Amino acid sequence: MMRSLWSAASGMISQQTAVDTIANNLANVNTVGYKNEKAEFKSLLYQTLQTRTTSANGEQKPIPAQVGLGTRVASITSSFKQGAVTESESDTAFAIDGDGFFAVRGADGGTYYTRNGDFKLSVNADRSLTLVTSEGYAVLDSNGNPINIPAGVNTSKLVVSTDGQFGYQDAVGNYVSLNQQIGVYQFNNPAGLEKMSGSLLAVTDASGVAINEATAVNIKPSKVLAGYLEGSNVQVADEMVNLIVAQRAYEMNSKAIQAADDMLGQANQLKR
Repeated sequence: MMRSLWSAASGMISQQTAVDTIANNLANVNTVGYKNEKAEFKSLLYQTLQTRTTSANGEQKPIPAQVGLGTRVASITSSFKQGAVTESESDTAFAIDGDGFFAVRGADGGTYYTRNGDFKLSVNADRSLTLVTSEGYAVLDSNGNPINIPAGVNTSKLVVSTDGQFGYQDAVGNYVSLNQQIGVYQFNNPAGLEKMSGSLLAVTDASGVAINEATAVNIKPSKVLAGYLEGSNVQVADEMVNLIVAQRAYEMNSKAIQAADDMLGQANQLKR
């Protein structure tokens, strides 16, 4: 009975993590570029009550008797399935159609990655403009440098091709290239990226190094869609069903604890 108490308690703790994950998904249903997360579980150690050999002369049983000791969270995995693309009125809104990520320079000078393409323009001292995130982090080009727009360029005349090449139309309508291409990077295992605040992702050993689409070969390049934003890939109906399942599992584990407690209480009353 003591075993059942701890096993059911581990189940309640794991299901609480599942509910926390679902709540985070629902909270970010309108976050640009957010990717759905799912809690995954694994069983804990098993205690052997009887081995396959139970007789004095070594006769074999077909199966042993083992009891599990509960569960724990194995991982919280992100699904990088493409989110819905919606049109934006912003001149600096970008969505990625494909497996790529934008690169930004964080406050610590490191490079981070994101699918959130809701970028802004920051005015520099020389009146030039720099493409930045909502937090003010510089968006990087394919060479790892901030994307700068010269002073005097009408931002409504910016032209960005599907491969990320930046340019603009001058006063007479001629196209002028800025000789910069927005950086788009892929990973062998994007689920291994470390999640940071502000929709940023950091490289880890599990994710592998960033693969620059501008220089890499044998990969399918992503498309950069100017004037569009990628919404989250959270499906509210699915999350509500998952929430009900996790809540019921939590309830059943609590009932198992109550049952074990009642059995212990009855055992304690046997002397009376």
